[in-house]
Amino acid sequence: MFFRARQFEFRFPRPALVMGIVNVTPDSFSDGGRFLDADAAVAHALELVAQGAEILDIGGESTRPWAAPVGEAEELQRVIPVIEKLAAKTSAALSIDTMKPAVARAALQAGASIVNDVGANREDDAMWKVVAEFNAGYVCMHAQGAPATMQKNPAYQNVVREVREFFLERQEKLAAAGVGADQIVFDPGIGFGKTPEHNLSLLAGLRSFTNLSRPLLLGVSRKSFLGKISGAPVENRLPASLACATLAVVSGVQLIRTHDVAETVQAVRTAEAILKNVD
Repeated sequence: MFFRARQFEFRFPRPALVMGIVNVTPDSFSDGGRFLDADAAVAHALELVAQGAEILDIGGESTRPWAAPVGEAEELQRVIPVIEKLAAKTSAALSIDTMKPAVARAALQAGASIVNDVGANREDDAMWKVVAEFNAGYVCMHAQGAPATMQKNPAYQNVVREVREFFLERQEKLAAAGVGADQIVFDPGIGFGKTPEHNLSLLAGLRSFTNLSRPLLLGVSRKSFLGKISGAPVENRLPASLACATLAVVSGVQLIRTHDVAETVQAVRTAEAILKNVD
């Protein structure tokens, strides 16, 4: 199995890919405002690469619950200078975290190789046609609703089964839009239209998704459900985040999205070393 994203090709099995989060926003739940300046964002991103990130995920619109939408022009103004500078400074793969096809197109033109789409539950195919045109990688994330409304009253009969069915149905739609299977990564969307109990069920059921012949990405870094389990504020949720990352690797997850790259790399590489010695 491999994941193709423009000039990048990642063949599995291999050590889990760590995706470092670069929020170019004033209102992200974890680090909003710290890296809104383009030069600060670039410096932070390069530090994440030095810590072991092989992919950088750059976002200009917060997707936390209840977040207000950002206009297209504002999102472009935030992310494109960062992507252009990073494309000239690092060989790491660059991912654009956006729901807008026009932003995805501009980011790919600026040097990105992956589109991380929290709006993969969309009905139109405009985003997928952009991905197909550029032969870009595509993170297909499950969500129920949109960020501004997704936590109102999320409900499932069986969250693991329904997310799995979503992935299979989306793969057919992506193929119809010209996106190859080798361009797709699935993401169960922890925290996106899910209660804490739904999130725990998805984490317990990760093997239901790692057998779909596509890489799986997990993003749980510092999320609110971890605080509800532990009582820890956002700045103290690293241990809980690492517990989930380690569980994910044991379950066969190939990509981990995180704010805390150095610590996550250390945790997952240790888990992988142990797994090599399992009879």
